Amino acid sequence: MARRYCDRRTCLGLVFRAFIGCLVGTITSIAMDAAEAGPECFRGLNLNGPAVTIDGNQWEGKSSHRYICSDKAFENQSVSLIPATDVERTQMIRSSRWGGNRITLTEIPTGTYSLFLYVWEDNDSEQYSISVNGQQVVARYNSGTKGHWEKLGPWYVSPRNNELVVTSKGGAANFSGMEIWRGRYDGITESIREDDLTFFENRVRPLLATKCYACHSAESTELQGELLVDSRATIRRGGQSGPAVIPGNPDKSLLIEAVRYTNDDMQMPPDERLSDAEVADLEHWVTIGAPDPRSTATKHAGKQIDVAAAREFWSLRPIVDPSLPAVKDANWPQSEIDRFVLARLELHGLTPAGDAEPRVLIRRATYDLTGLPPTPEEVERFVRQWADSPQAVYRDLVDRLLASPRYGERWGRHWLDIVRYADTAGDNSDYPVPQMYRYRDWVIEAFNRDMPFDEFVRDQLAGDLRAGEAATDEQRHRRIIATGYLANARRFGSRVDDYPWHLTYEDTIDNLG
Repeated sequence: MARRYCDRRTCLGLVFRAFIGCLVGTITSIAMDAAEAGPECFRGLNLNGPAVTIDGNQWEGKSSHRYICSDKAFENQSVSLIPATDVERTQMIRSSRWGGNRITLTEIPTGTYSLFLYVWEDNDSEQYSISVNGQQVVARYNSGTKGHWEKLGPWYVSPRNNELVVTSKGGAANFSGMEIWRGRYDGITESIREDDLTFFENRVRPLLATKCYACHSAESTELQGELLVDSRATIRRGGQSGPAVIPGNPDKSLLIEAVRYTNDDMQMPPDERLSDAEVADLEHWVTIGAPDPRSTATKHAGKQIDVAAAREFWSLRPIVDPSLPAVKDANWPQSEIDRFVLARLELHGLTPAGDAEPRVLIRRATYDLTGLPPTPEEVERFVRQWADSPQAVYRDLVDRLLASPRYGERWGRHWLDIVRYADTAGDNSDYPVPQMYRYRDWVIEAFNRDMPFDEFVRDQLAGDLRAGEAATDEQRHRRIIATGYLANARRFGSRVDDYPWHLTYEDTIDNLG
């Protein structure tokens, strides 16, 4: 896990940018403000109440024709909300929809939106998960005690067929209302005093831009620690190590810990500590609540792939007949492939080794293809036949070895090594896995049957799903056995009730890759 916020080599290149940033800091801030025009509320929906105005935005009511919901209606305006909020929001929250919880928002144009969901608890605590367009966004949410409410999100989503579908699974969930904003919006509506805004623009934003953006912004070539500090939402959300900024609490903010250089494993910038004055500026900013006008949440595009260049990789290029290279010893090649081998040897000033004797040839071929030595009788017979027809007898030898069951045992072992086959579970328990030999035998048989490689891989990954396509019961049975590859994954300890399945899944995916 990456613990540092900035890569050493990358930060060395910031000197020139720091100079430019100091020179035009205030002007740059003004330009950024112009680009960061306030987010736009696209739609609000009161799921079980009338049209209402919340935070100055007009919400549609339950009579709106731009959503679909068959969940039960519920209202209890006598419950005291925790925390208390304004009258309009209170009435909206205490009238909700519950049950199966499936809400389809319609008539949403193509684009990126920020979705918020108001939930509350009217009685006993419930636990449920929430998904948007089939993608889980909240797992095992606890609704809390009676009266507790929360505005969940933002979830950055795009509509499918001009719809957003919000569902819950698990306990009874009370969905009260939804907000949809165009673009990426963090949902923070706090006002910023003019003095605090001036302090941020003159002292904080230039510092972040010159010291951190190269490694921790949407424009970073390679994002470090999954941390973005170029928007309010992302700096508060943080990266791999947790929230970078906790407003009002500098001692709990990882950003402050990093710039103070009190933790050897978390120092930013890593090459040169900020001045005491710069550290003090960041501490003061967090102490006063981390006021930040950068309301549009940023997103790093990730590693960019040059598709055109990738297509030039040798395995992705169309098959062509290459021109045969010229060689000095035109008599040595016995096939066109030999010409390529000889051309490379001659390039390095080397000459081919002499032809092997018949006894050497049969020993090499038999060991290579079966892993076993030839019998004395096989050697003598091969030597006698070699004298009459060398090429034919060698060809017959290779065909015989490839047809031998020992071939699959020898070369199937290479594949079994790659997938880490074992008859026991390993680790501290190492208990036997009685049926695992079936997968081993399937691999051996696949090699002996010269099974196409694409079929070989597909059956191991999804043979159970492909079993229905099988023409015979035997073929169906084989495909199910092939998925022993998945069952042969690494085990982590001998726990049962709380076994860490995620480690096994991660290990299997790692091996598959």
